[in-house]
Amino acid sequence: MNVREVDVVVIGAGTVGENVADRARQGGLETVVVEEELVGGECSYWACMPSKALLRAGSALRAARAVGGAAEAVTGELDPRAVFRRRDRITHHRDDASQVDWLDGAGIGLLRGHARFVGPKRLVVTASDGSTTELVARHAVAVCTGSVPVLPDVPGLAELDPWTSRDATSASEAPPTLAVLGGGVVGCELATAYASLGSRVTLVARRGLLGGQEPFAVELVREGLEAAGVRVLTDTEVVDAHRAEKNAVLTLDDGTRILAEQVLVATGRVGRTRDLGLEELGLAAGDRIEVDDTMRVEGFDWLYAVGDVNGRAKLTHQGKYQARAAGDVIAARAAGRPVDDAPWGAHVATADHRTVPQVTFTDPEVASVGLTAAAAETAGVNVRVLDYDLSWLAGATVYADDYRGRARAVVDVDRGVLVGATFVGADVGELLQAATIAIVGEVPLDRLWHAVPAYPTLNEVWLRWLEEFGRPGTA
Repeated sequence: MNVREVDVVVIGAGTVGENVADRARQGGLETVVVEEELVGGECSYWACMPSKALLRAGSALRAARAVGGAAEAVTGELDPRAVFRRRDRITHHRDDASQVDWLDGAGIGLLRGHARFVGPKRLVVTASDGSTTELVARHAVAVCTGSVPVLPDVPGLAELDPWTSRDATSASEAPPTLAVLGGGVVGCELATAYASLGSRVTLVARRGLLGGQEPFAVELVREGLEAAGVRVLTDTEVVDAHRAEKNAVLTLDDGTRILAEQVLVATGRVGRTRDLGLEELGLAAGDRIEVDDTMRVEGFDWLYAVGDVNGRAKLTHQGKYQARAAGDVIAARAAGRPVDDAPWGAHVATADHRTVPQVTFTDPEVASVGLTAAAAETAGVNVRVLDYDLSWLAGATVYADDYRGRARAVVDVDRGVLVGATFVGADVGELLQAATIAIVGEVPLDRLWHAVPAYPTLNEVWLRWLEEFGRPGTA
């Protein structure tokens, strides 16, 4: 067996692992990433990029139909084959050559294969041909293995060979009928995508849609799904599944039966911790690996877990944020430099706790950051809620003939700062970064009066919020 010693080993070459490796390498450390699938990982080939590619065509078509003049130019329907071809271009036909070139250019080593711990700072990597390499880390090992979908324990469901999100984002055609199990972001987005591609979709959610979002956002998304032809069934669950000829038959807890040619399971994800040899380190493989704010695993001075695998915020951008902190702190600790691990320091992921931005690309979009009104009240914040109908804005009138949307600001009255914001409507994802900056920076509302929004844009909602809250020094 070949034995190789390096400063840092990163398990997983997805976007998170790439960022850990890059920051560690920039910090002067010899770094190797281990990957058993494609460099670039889930986001590049099976999640963020292909799913948004599948959604974009329907969104663009709806936007054109909502504007007089453009609507008259729309003479046809969506072409699913063209949508899938564009998805394939965006995902580089699942060829990771350009990502490998980037690693080479950054001076980061790549070892293809499956990694397992055999002891502290020691791993054995088994390649697809069965050959093995032992890697020994001088300073740190970062586990960046992402997450895997959960299959509900429903009798007969596994025998249906259901789709996971990977199958849905890599499919080459839309099934005539599709049952989506799960009302979270993945379920709602893929129901939206396949409805636009021509599938007759039924969405089944054990609870409501988009848990953790403001109730008005959930209501508008449900209306959007139903307007697209999706049958939405909430507060119910599948209790039995079997196949009858070409259709899957799903029985719900109220006795209702759903027939669908294809079933998509989108009921959640857990950290990919199995088959990593964690038991060799005294750790149990579970749904996540617990870490501190520098992404270091409790009880270890050399082991880190970054991204979905730690369960803190299962979003690509938050994983990359964690990765930058982790790679920098690994380099700092290796060199004996000071560690800035106070809240909002250079080596911590403080934003994971209360300031996580997220866009759900349904119709309408939902863009949110920070706390909902209910979460803020539960946290003991003296809350004031500012609601505004986005259709009242001049920018909305220009954007579409019948723009529908709402926005909510959640204000900490005692401190005079924003602690949460939610926008619902077409293209509201582009409003989110301003709210994120305001919340993370704790910008006083008094100062926001001087951040003048351009006219006529949807950003004018900021002025309307401030007018509702009231300007200091006025009666």
